[in-house]
Amino acid sequence: MRALLSATAFVALAIVSGAVCADESKVALSEVPKGGLEAVKAMFPAAEVTGAAKETDKDKTVFEVTLKEKGRTIDVTVGLDGKIQVVEKEIAAKDLPAAARKAIDSKYPNATFKIVEEVSAMKEGKLQLDFFEALLVTESKEKLEVQVTPDGKIKAEEKKTKDEE
Repeated sequence: MRALLSATAFVALAIVSGAVCADESKVALSEVPKGGLEAVKAMFPAAEVTGAAKETDKDKTVFEVTLKEKGRTIDVTVGLDGKIQVVEKEIAAKDLPAAARKAIDSKYPNATFKIVEEVSAMKEGKLQLDFFEALLVTESKEKLEVQVTPDGKIKAEEKKTKDEE
């Protein structure tokens, strides 16, 4: 069971962090695996589907369906089996849990939040919050993507170039 959860977390992290060797291209909505688009629409009935992309990393292929709801972006990763794997929902920085916000503010004082997302993975048939991901611009103008757990543990940090934002 623990191995399954670890594997799921690893897949979610690889998908979310955009692994270096991943190849992503925009695709028509009709190319999203059967049942996948319907599952996304059922999960977010008030959202507008704005596009889809296909991502291949080594031998793993997934589709990312992008939606807009109340001015915020939602990206839903769907496997070849049409099942939802990961959901990334844009949130306001003020909506970060206090411990997560404190961890980021402590490590990166005076950083500007550009994008904040709540990242959840499908585990045991239920969508469960994994971590938050924040795109920051530090005081020294460095762009970073930081992953932090709800309880304030920083999981990962990655420098970003302008093209990777």
